[in-house]
Amino acid sequence: MSKIAILGVGRVGGGLATALTRAGHTVTVADRLPGAAADAARTAQIVINATPGNSSLERLAALREQLRGKILVDVSNATVDGPDGLPAALVYPGSSLAEQLQAALPETHVVKTLNTMLFSVMTAPATLTQPPTAFLSGEDPEAKQVVGGLLADLGWHQEWITDLGGIETARAAEAAILFVPHVIRSTGFAPFAISIAR
Repeated sequence: MSKIAILGVGRVGGGLATALTRAGHTVTVADRLPGAAADAARTAQIVINATPGNSSLERLAALREQLRGKILVDVSNATVDGPDGLPAALVYPGSSLAEQLQAALPETHVVKTLNTMLFSVMTAPATLTQPPTAFLSGEDPEAKQVVGGLLADLGWHQEWITDLGGIETARAAEAAILFVPHVIRSTGFAPFAISIAR
């Protein structure tokens, strides 16, 4: 079992904290108090970025020392919202938040995952009518293996997890967020995920 710090106290961070604690991990959720994120990251083995993606880079770049040598699991999407509050464009077109984080944190093992689904599916993938897909992007194979173990603790079967390759592949997974507003407008705010059918 691991010591995990979750940065972000919204629905994503809260859901992951509950599920990972239930799985036996020691989980700390950093609130918005000054220094809370730094303290949480310093004592953790794994840090999960569940902060709003459009401000994640600035927040996490400030934690370079605390994140040195750690695994950073990035589940956020960096988007520009439209008038209805739903994602309308990417903050980093031609790149990705994960790539930007890896460049800013060269001594941290960034792994992108769980960003291609509604938040509730992250911790309950088996509730969908067909198997969803969780993608992994990152430079360090061992870090991705560790993150794959966390996904298993959240109920993800091994055959539902696809390793896309290096961190640059995160730009494809992050672009999938552009499906979200159209799906929600078409079918409502119900759990869904990207799934690779074979």
